[in-house]
Amino acid sequence: METEFVRVRFLNDRREFHIPAAGIPLAAGDLVIVETDDGLDCCEVMAPAGACVARRVEGRPVVALRKATPHDVEWLATKRQTEEAAAGACVTLATKLGLRMKLAGAKMTFDGSKLLFYFTADQRVDFRTLVRELAKRFRTRIEMRQIGVRDKAQRLGGLGVCGRPLCCTTFLAEFEPVTMKMAKEQNLTLSPSKISGFCGRLMCCLGFENDFYRGVRGAFPPVGSRVSTPEGEGEVRGISALTDELAVVLDSGATVKVAREAATPLPAAAGGEKRGGEGRS
Repeated sequence: METEFVRVRFLNDRREFHIPAAGIPLAAGDLVIVETDDGLDCCEVMAPAGACVARRVEGRPVVALRKATPHDVEWLATKRQTEEAAAGACVTLATKLGLRMKLAGAKMTFDGSKLLFYFTADQRVDFRTLVRELAKRFRTRIEMRQIGVRDKAQRLGGLGVCGRPLCCTTFLAEFEPVTMKMAKEQNLTLSPSKISGFCGRLMCCLGFENDFYRGVRGAFPPVGSRVSTPEGEGEVRGISALTDELAVVLDSGATVKVAREAATPLPAAAGGEKRGGEGRS
């Protein structure tokens, strides 16, 4: 018998992933109690798996235990209030202690046995006093987890420049390295404000099509080379992989756009000189 999966998300997270239904009848909107590395937690069922792409979850697989009961729903409201109070207390205490850290969120495990605080900091933080004070106030185990700015953006969520929810909050299972070289290969502006995401780092989507641009670039004449076009001969000044066109400055001085197939590469002039005796720069 084929295992049935459902698509879910944690109540304090925006990413969706799949878990085995474990024989539990679940429909969209249902709340299901699951077991995770941090203990019990609650997920909302978004939809049966269907044709959706499965997402990987860090740690061991999340296991569905049972549907949430009315008592569980009441406890979730109480837990949410505790998390909000804990976050406020953490910020107040951190400020009082002079700790250079920014809180990204607080989370209590479903069984109430642990409070987790997520924060960002530019340097090492000695939060031992903070942990003692929080444990004394909330009478539970306290755990501080330092995260990066990309992880913080993932937890907070938001909209990208494309107008859609951030990739890291919807489908990215892990962060891949993104470099300025990717922007150069795609002929994008190198202004940081134009290619940086919500987190202030280079946008993750720069890496989505990087392999495409790298593969296509070899089919175009190099920038600076000479080509023959229906409009005349000239020098390649730019390429557009998406439109499959070249920007060519003709010998007459005019700039034209021509399809890649309509441009024929010309052999380099002897001695590295351009047509007419002008040397290359």
